Amino acid sequence: MRIELATQPGDVRHPNEDFVSVALPASGKGGALVLLDGVTPPPSGGTGCAHGVPWFTARLGGALLELAVAGRELSLSRCLSGAISRTAEAHRDTCDLGHRRTPQATVVVVRWDDVRVEYLVLSDSALLVESAGGAVTAVLDDRIERLRALGPVTDAARNAEGGFFTAAADPDVAGRAVTGAFARAEVRALAALTDGAGRWVEVFREGGWADCLAVLAKEGPQALIDRVRAVEEGARGERLGKRHDDAAAAYVEL
Repeated sequence: MRIELATQPGDVRHPNEDFVSVALPASGKGGALVLLDGVTPPPSGGTGCAHGVPWFTARLGGALLELAVAGRELSLSRCLSGAISRTAEAHRDTCDLGHRRTPQATVVVVRWDDVRVEYLVLSDSALLVESAGGAVTAVLDDRIERLRALGPVTDAARNAEGGFFTAAADPDVAGRAVTGAFARAEVRALAALTDGAGRWVEVFREGGWADCLAVLAKEGPQALIDRVRAVEEGARGERLGKRHDDAAAAYVEL
């Protein structure tokens, strides 16, 4: 098995709001991968939280990874629901969890054993799955992209019917995630990317998802992030939104 992870802040003056980690149980059977992209709040308006997004993603990511590994009888949706509840309880008494900008994150979680590879994707981080025959499937929650195609996406669309969903303080949002499973024998490798790394495909069109997975396999996650940074330096601002975004990527060969 080969496992490689990399993450890099978009601005070294600010904490990285992404989270990526892998756990391999002591039994040696299977494993789990969790990747989160914390949602950066606007410069004004606040979040109602005294802790901040990096604190939130670390708490949520750690809880989700633990539940995914230790609670193998639980679906990944229930693992995410439990992790959201646990994280909310950790700051419910000090923070306004009803604030629309309360800390929140996109989610990718993958769990595998000898029989199957389960996945959950919520919001605009990406999961790539390579089959034993080399075909690459991109598992995406495309709700926000469909909204963007219709016009500007406002805060009113966040965690609302007809909008898009992120993991914040409501455990029921776990039921909105894209979920499924592959037979373990059908999967050769997988990768997870926050949109800061996925912009190599989605923003800059440097290649498709299969090309992206090929870069990860040959050069590793840090090389992909380095490629993104190089393209960002030469890109026009209107293509970016942010000049540089926090980026995280994980690659796992099973």
